[in-house]
Amino acid sequence: MTDINAKAADPALGAERRRLLIQEYGIFIAFLILVGVLSVASPYFLTAGNISNVLLQTSINGILAIGMTFVILTRGIDLSVGSVVALAGIVSASFVTTTANASVAGGPYPVVLALAIGIGVGVVSGAIVGAIVSRFNVPAFVATLGMLSAARGMTLIYGGGRPVPGLVPDFRWIGTGNILGVPMPVVILAVVFAASWWLLSSTRFGRYIYAVGGNPHAAKTSGINVARIRFLVYVISGALSGLAGMILSARTGSALPQAGVAYELDAIAAVVIGGTSLSGGVGRVTGTLIGALIIGVMNNGLDLMGIQSYYQQILKGALIVGAVMLDQKRSHAA
Repeated sequence: MTDINAKAADPALGAERRRLLIQEYGIFIAFLILVGVLSVASPYFLTAGNISNVLLQTSINGILAIGMTFVILTRGIDLSVGSVVALAGIVSASFVTTTANASVAGGPYPVVLALAIGIGVGVVSGAIVGAIVSRFNVPAFVATLGMLSAARGMTLIYGGGRPVPGLVPDFRWIGTGNILGVPMPVVILAVVFAASWWLLSSTRFGRYIYAVGGNPHAAKTSGINVARIRFLVYVISGALSGLAGMILSARTGSALPQAGVAYELDAIAAVVIGGTSLSGGVGRVTGTLIGALIIGVMNNGLDLMGIQSYYQQILKGALIVGAVMLDQKRSHAA
């Protein structure tokens, strides 16, 4: 009994518990502290309208970041998501525009067809990258950097460098509508989050993703088709990029060829800030969602305080570097 009490009172054990607690819930604590500080700094921050605005602004980055989480969990990276957003947005929009010179012949077409085409563009883009990475062992950085450039070029060619305006109301509803007062982009983000959480935490495919990211050689030895898993995570990322592209076009009412520029940076930032390790095998979509909210809340709060966007970029960069430094510290400690 004395030994048990001594161990319970051991300061080292207490410190270890605190370390594990911070590691598990640190991102949530940081988010609550940020919300608290901004609530004090601006009386407008916690208003219902502003909270809805923050969630709406976070929705697209949140969807992209969830797709990025799948990729980073397997030790990959996807730099092409911003360009795929633009490509999927402008292609799908061309099927539901009432502007004759921007429409596919015979349009506008049913919205369901446009949605399928937009997601299909993302799936094909992701499949191309996934095949290059998984079958030809090209580094993900190089493969997705190539797709970043190629998809942007295809966007400009397809639309002739011009926006696609005049989108039909039914298509715009996915960006401007609501369900029970909740904006549709937020509803879609919630559905994507729930599906992704279930996929990663409750399915064999999810366990395989963590196994491939943790130790691809051991995963292959245990019978997991590593190439297939790597291929599929890029398909998922591409599909969600296509979805985000259509939501963006629907929100703005016009598909822009320059849409999505640098969106990949915010998506990667949300994933890293949310605690997903760039070394693979460690991370959760819950953390990613909180990471996206931290970026959205920070941008919104600084705007309310009248702080220029240049400083927001500096703070975002500091957050990314700090998150990676913490990840490296945890990795070495383990």
